[in-house]
Amino acid sequence: MSDLQLAVIDVKPGASMESQSGLQLLRPRIYGAFRAPHGPKKVAAIVMHPTSNFMGHYLIGPLAERGICCMGLNSRFVGNDTVLLMERAIQDLGAGVQYLRAAGYEKVLLVGNSGGAALAAFYQAQAENLTATHLPDGDPTHLHPSDLPPVDGIALCAAHLGRTRLMRDWIDPSVTDEHDPLSVNPDLDMYDPRHRVPYDAEFLARFSSAQKARLDRIEQWCIERLALLRSTPGAPRDQTFIVYRTHADPRCVDLSLDANDRLPGSVWGDARQVNYSANAMGRTTSLTAFLSQWSSRSQADGPSNLARTTVPKLLLTYTGDQSTFPSTRDAWMAAGGARIRNVDIVGGNHYLAGQPELIPKAADAIAEFAHAL
Repeated sequence: MSDLQLAVIDVKPGASMESQSGLQLLRPRIYGAFRAPHGPKKVAAIVMHPTSNFMGHYLIGPLAERGICCMGLNSRFVGNDTVLLMERAIQDLGAGVQYLRAAGYEKVLLVGNSGGAALAAFYQAQAENLTATHLPDGDPTHLHPSDLPPVDGIALCAAHLGRTRLMRDWIDPSVTDEHDPLSVNPDLDMYDPRHRVPYDAEFLARFSSAQKARLDRIEQWCIERLALLRSTPGAPRDQTFIVYRTHADPRCVDLSLDANDRLPGSVWGDARQVNYSANAMGRTTSLTAFLSQWSSRSQADGPSNLARTTVPKLLLTYTGDQSTFPSTRDAWMAAGGARIRNVDIVGGNHYLAGQPELIPKAADAIAEFAHAL
């Protein structure tokens, strides 16, 4: 097995000021790290997330040891999803696929881990049939079929259903003032001690309805604000704003809901602290990025895109995950139909953190799937 190698890949330009780096704007590039086994170039894998840095992903080495070149690839939006467009992220993923094809690999596999699962499904759906000709805000994507060469299989692990569904499940409905992170309606505050675990059905129904209502209000405001900006001479075409408190999933504290082997809390620690933190999921975003990632208008929903694909699929369910659940597994399995199978990684938390004995089990399952493509 080779040492870790660096991949530097040129990509097509995106939106104006999508980066604060002049060098990146002048010559847009993405970066990856990979290990390649010695011998014939049979199978390569890409593990990529819309914004997380996967160049140190825990599967790179183990998959290479099992005969699969594995690249942890970063999008142009690594570390900052403020202006992230999912349509541009799949273009970056396509550049990675082209890189491996050009290197001579016969088969290419996408490993969709965590938020990379919906990205992988979106990519392959568009690679098989390009429909994302426009962004949700109406601007053209300028995507071309040649940007998105199809892959040969998709392996999903600890797989979120997509950013739009995460926001729907996690947004805090108790916020009463979008400009005040401390504003709260105690009747809808899952962290208020008056609402005891296990939550009753009436509270959960009100809570879910209010989550949708808040998300719908923000989405409608984005649409109206964009219309105003784009009809005003000299105005910018986009603007940033803050979405406070985006980590309020009752399943974080009520383990009877969608029960699995998880511990209380979130994948980032105490759920309430994460909810109020200055840097959390979707906290700072732009109008166009919100519509592309977090809104009901997003084109990057995981299961609906996976259902459009024809390649073989594998799902690894980490049964101790605090952010994917039996209902998550069921949604992926229903979307995958006859071309998907599930393997449980029993007790696995979302990152397999502190569980080194489980990483070989995940790698074994993916390697067996990949070599059979």
